[in-house]
Amino acid sequence: MSKRIGTISIIIPSRYQSTRLPGKPLIKIAGVELVKRVADIAAYVCGLQEGCTYKVATDDERIANFCNDNAIPVVMTRSDCESGTERCWDAVLSDAVKPDLIVNMQGDNPLCPPQIIQALINSWRENPDADLFTPAVQLDWNEYDRIIETKKITPHSGTTVLVDKMNFALAFSKAVLPMIRNIDNAKKRLPVSPVRRHIGIYAYTLATLERYIDLPQSCYELSCIEGLEQMRFLENGMKIKVVPVNYQGRKTTSGVDSPEDIKRTEAIITEFGEILNQF
Repeated sequence: MSKRIGTISIIIPSRYQSTRLPGKPLIKIAGVELVKRVADIAAYVCGLQEGCTYKVATDDERIANFCNDNAIPVVMTRSDCESGTERCWDAVLSDAVKPDLIVNMQGDNPLCPPQIIQALINSWRENPDADLFTPAVQLDWNEYDRIIETKKITPHSGTTVLVDKMNFALAFSKAVLPMIRNIDNAKKRLPVSPVRRHIGIYAYTLATLERYIDLPQSCYELSCIEGLEQMRFLENGMKIKVVPVNYQGRKTTSGVDSPEDIKRTEAIITEFGEILNQF
């Protein structure tokens, strides 16, 4: 099977408005603005391969001005984009020559390891039968126990994914999938848990993203149900390749959404050093 080749665009959706942390893209994390930290990771990944570019996609002039002042590529998008995926598409529309692969990189995760983005790009090259790509971590039993405890406090935080034998997604949920009926027996029979924690980064082919925008919203996207935009792809028969990744022993967070998250992220940087210093 021949490998895909083509151009890649890493897009970082960045909104100024945030209910829990207003202006968070410009908040400093250990002395460096959040949006710059994420952009630096994207720039590093682009430096590893030809035909890769990156840019911040925002509807806020304060973020755009900061990016321009710091030599970070930026594009202005509509203010009514309802998701990061829609903002990515709006950013792509401004490209004279459209990329073959669009990576939607979380704008609020300054601890995203670059090898995870690279793994998505590699999977795209090696799997021409897939429509989009997203990473997941298979949890060991200690991590499984922690996610169960976390769900008791914040049941809607964190997403899990079920996969088939070829690592294509079967379903995503805010619940812990699969349900384990006999935990003691499962721990005796299985070396690791069957639960995979989804990491909210996506890489779409151009055709996939274009098709997605024209599809009606899935009921699973509703905030009163799962609130998961990726279910629109599955509901319409598109194939999501789930790419197995790990954090190579480094602590991480799912993102920065609160003052507590800032302290947690800074503590990780203090303990492990800057994310790009590993490479």
